Amino acid sequence: MHQWASLAAAVALLANGAVAQNMLRFACSQLVVDRVDPLVNPGIRYTPHLHQIVGGNSFNLTMTPVEYDLAKRSSCTSCSFTQDKSNYWTAVMFFKAKNGTYQRVPQVGNGGPQGRLENKGGLDVYYIPSGKVTAFKPGFRMLAGNAANTDDNQVSKGNICHRCWTSTNDNNFVGGAPCTGSDTVGIPQDTKCKMIRQTIIFPTCWDGKNLDSPDHKSHVAYGQGSGANGGGNCPSSHPVKLPQVMYELMWNVTNFADKSIWPDSGPAFMYSMNLGGSAAHGDYVFGWEGDSLQKAMDKGCNLNRDCPAAGLTAQTADKYNACTIKQQAPEPVDGWLKAMPMGEMAIKA
Repeated sequence: MHQWASLAAAVALLANGAVAQNMLRFACSQLVVDRVDPLVNPGIRYTPHLHQIVGGNSFNLTMTPVEYDLAKRSSCTSCSFTQDKSNYWTAVMFFKAKNGTYQRVPQVGNGGPQGRLENKGGLDVYYIPSGKVTAFKPGFRMLAGNAANTDDNQVSKGNICHRCWTSTNDNNFVGGAPCTGSDTVGIPQDTKCKMIRQTIIFPTCWDGKNLDSPDHKSHVAYGQGSGANGGGNCPSSHPVKLPQVMYELMWNVTNFADKSIWPDSGPAFMYSMNLGGSAAHGDYVFGWEGDSLQKAMDKGCNLNRDCPAAGLTAQTADKYNACTIKQQAPEPVDGWLKAMPMGEMAIKA
């Protein structure tokens, strides 16, 4: 009898685990690579550093919260789900050569246990629920990480991390859960790395009042613990549980494996702030249509598949790859550059 009871308990745990693992996980292709940042530097062209942006094509220099309705203004999205007109962006990784020139590191699709995602540049987005969660409201925005940080010790490895991928096959999964094991805050500087995976995990607790805050962080908080688990218990100051947003990027560094072109000193790989992994950051501006995200969380929609219960429709890669916009701060960002795009317009080497 005890044996059967134990077996029944094990089956129940497995069933609960399967439910807990339901999450949205989908690809977003590059909308544009541009020196603009409507969250931190609204209205400014040629902001201090370069970003790669994905999502709805209404992305603009200035997007006033609530008034600027991304869902209604966007005619397409570079993300898998038609209903997601949000914008997501991160800094760009560069390789610095021995001769002092720079080249933007390209991104590729991401595989793993849940299956391969296809994107043209860009990144992968996760929405991970933990129990009952409250979806973001129109006008909501937030920032994870600090673009000016230079100290790896000031960053929680459980929230922002990098992993050295020793294979060019993104489906040949390396390591355990994101931001665990040998993952590092710093960018791996090793020719053994064929790809470098970057993970950015956002806070999951909200004060329930403010859609934004002056630092784009104070209205949200991390729950207890860290990692890609949907977030732990929330503090009393931020009692509303949100879906856990996570970005994953696969930087393809195979073109830079020749050690002879690496700089004699200092890092070869850095972000567009001319800084390392401690300065990695991600920006988020909510733009899902209606209550589609809330329904997706409530109905247990999973991965990047159609979810009729929530009205979610997944586009084919050719559809979301085709959604692009022109740079609003025009400058060359591909090929070898004389300097990293900071300050003046970039110039080809």
